[in-house]
Amino acid sequence: MASESANKGGSHRWRFFRAGGFDQVRLDAAGDLLALEQLDQKLWAALACPAKGIEFDARTLQLIDSDSDGRIRAPEVIAAVNWATVRLRQPEDLCRGASELVLTAIDESRSEGKQLVAAAKQILKNLGKPDALAVTFEDTADVAKIFAKTKFNGDGIVPPEAADDDVARAAIKEIVDLCGGVTDRRGTPGIDQAKLDQFFTEAKAFDAWWRTAEADTKKVWPLGDATASAAGALAAVKDKIEDYFLRCNLAAFDGRATVPLNRSEAEYAALGARSLVGAADEVKAFPIARIDAGRPLPLDSGVNPAWAAPIARLNADAVKPLLGAKNALTQAEWQSLVDQLAPYHAWQSGKTGALVEKLGSKRVRELLESGVQARLADLIAKDKALEPEANAIADVDRLLHYQRDLFKLLNNFVSFHDFYKHTTKAVFQVGTLYIDGRSCDLCVRVDDAGKHGALASLSRTYLVYCDCTRRGSTDKMTIAAAITAGDSDQLMVGRNGVFYDRQGQDWDAAITKIVEHPISIRQAFWSPYKKIARMIGEQIQKFATSREKAVQDKAAANLAAAGTKVEAGKPATAPAAPFDVGKFAGIFAAIGLALGMIGTAIAAVLTGFIGLRWWQMLLALVAIVLAISGPSMLIAWFKLRERNLGPILDANGWAINTRAKINIPFGRSLTAMAKLPAGAERSLKDPFAEKKQPWALYIILLGIVVAAVVLWQKGYLREWIGLPPATPAIEAPLSPAAGVPPAH
Repeated sequence: MASESANKGGSHRWRFFRAGGFDQVRLDAAGDLLALEQLDQKLWAALACPAKGIEFDARTLQLIDSDSDGRIRAPEVIAAVNWATVRLRQPEDLCRGASELVLTAIDESRSEGKQLVAAAKQILKNLGKPDALAVTFEDTADVAKIFAKTKFNGDGIVPPEAADDDVARAAIKEIVDLCGGVTDRRGTPGIDQAKLDQFFTEAKAFDAWWRTAEADTKKVWPLGDATASAAGALAAVKDKIEDYFLRCNLAAFDGRATVPLNRSEAEYAALGARSLVGAADEVKAFPIARIDAGRPLPLDSGVNPAWAAPIARLNADAVKPLLGAKNALTQAEWQSLVDQLAPYHAWQSGKTGALVEKLGSKRVRELLESGVQARLADLIAKDKALEPEANAIADVDRLLHYQRDLFKLLNNFVSFHDFYKHTTKAVFQVGTLYIDGRSCDLCVRVDDAGKHGALASLSRTYLVYCDCTRRGSTDKMTIAAAITAGDSDQLMVGRNGVFYDRQGQDWDAAITKIVEHPISIRQAFWSPYKKIARMIGEQIQKFATSREKAVQDKAAANLAAAGTKVEAGKPATAPAAPFDVGKFAGIFAAIGLALGMIGTAIAAVLTGFIGLRWWQMLLALVAIVLAISGPSMLIAWFKLRERNLGPILDANGWAINTRAKINIPFGRSLTAMAKLPAGAERSLKDPFAEKKQPWALYIILLGIVVAAVVLWQKGYLREWIGLPPATPAIEAPLSPAAGVPPAH
């Protein structure tokens, strides 16, 4: 990272543009790229991004990711820019993003440039077009083709084809087969110095181990080539036979031990109660032969069936060749057999160089004495000596990728120019989701919706997570799409849409998770009314359901009672209950009282409202609306002001260095709502439209009637139409004494 003093002391004059609520640097000319190291990294939009999961050339990201940790960091971006600008005659070529590298564009005044030009010409020559003036991606894509006609390619790896003689070629093939090969630039398996050293180190160790046996052949190999088979047969039964003789010795020590050492009858009974086909392990655990004091080991009959085959092999491969034909083996004879094969076992336990054992001692010694190791080392050294020229060929491919892609990365890393200017999609935008009559452009790929949503919820953005699949393919991916326009009434888990990736391929998308936040002020305004309407509808449905259930339960009870009476010999139809006049009179009185109270309340409200002046009426209406929608709109306004791209990308492994806001106007541009094309003809005639009842007209008329009654009672209506005010009737007072009105 450039130091603070270097940043402050830089002489370059930077230009910035305002977008997303923060100042972003403009990278327009070569001078901007040459001075990038001087730009204070606190002014960068991002300081790191993942090397996978973004819409950017994977090979270019691999070249920039110098430490191969799967992340692109600011120092690596600066290093890539510096590397490219040093090798180009005009650094402005990075801003153009050309798809071919013209040879004259390389700066040959520097040593780096001279090597690149020579390498580019070598590439064109190897591809059979030495007169070409530019190198393309097609030229550098197939590295194997570039080096197809060359014996050495500078990677220090020698395939069999690079050897000059059959002995060397055969040796390389054997080393690859035993030690594993290393793939060279052609894509061919070969050997490098490490593999060569490994092989011959093993070969020398194996040969030294083999020579120890050759120094005392009769002792180590008493049966010659058949010794290995005899030793193997003995090793297979040694522990079991040692156990047998130990048991026999114990039985000789104390006769009481004979029965339990042979296993009890109960164990045989338990074994006999089941199929012995699947009981091989249980049978094998029994003694190899019947235990008796001093009894020799039988070799032909009386052997545990599970051990009959190994004993027969021991007899054929070891006993007969070393001890002669025998029907049984005493403990002393057994020990003699073990002692004769002990040197071979000791020699085998000290084996070294097992890696090359497959070749055999003769072939290993032949390779060691042929001098092929030195010849192969010389071939590897000659190949390695061409590393600078070969690396220069690889650098041609690097410069070609940087020339085309590096400027694009800068405008999605140092600044978010592509995202906020809408000149093209940003590298983190993986496609467009079409769902619920809208298209969403801010879609990012995610690996784990749960983990991503935990951090992305801080973005204050309405997000839908969709699992995307393609028909006829096993490809799957998960995306998070930002909904920044419209409403969320019809967005729910399970809703299906279509996702188009950056290559134009369509995917089936299904919502699996939603992170809810306000989408717009308009949605917030209508939200309380929708909630009230939804609540009323739910309550009506609950009431209707409960009444329906009550009616059904009552009917079921009546039917059950009727059935009981029929069974008892009574008539099926019960007499109707007498009409209770008092009960229904009370109900009607209660209903009338309730309607009267409602009417009185409405009249009081209307009376107070009508008593206001016209501007007071407007203020009252505004106050009512604000009381209902104001809190929701205020909360939405605060959250929409905090809507931020950063957490969405941070949850994907980015290191966003600023608050990249998504304000309301910019958010509307990221989500397009369905609308008819300009100049489209539209017919409003719908043959299947539902017939609407004029409920609104009825309500308005009822309101007019109620308002007219109230206005008439208050005298406002008479005053407005010019009638004299009504004179109240004056009643004569009664005489206190007589109780009659006085005479006039």
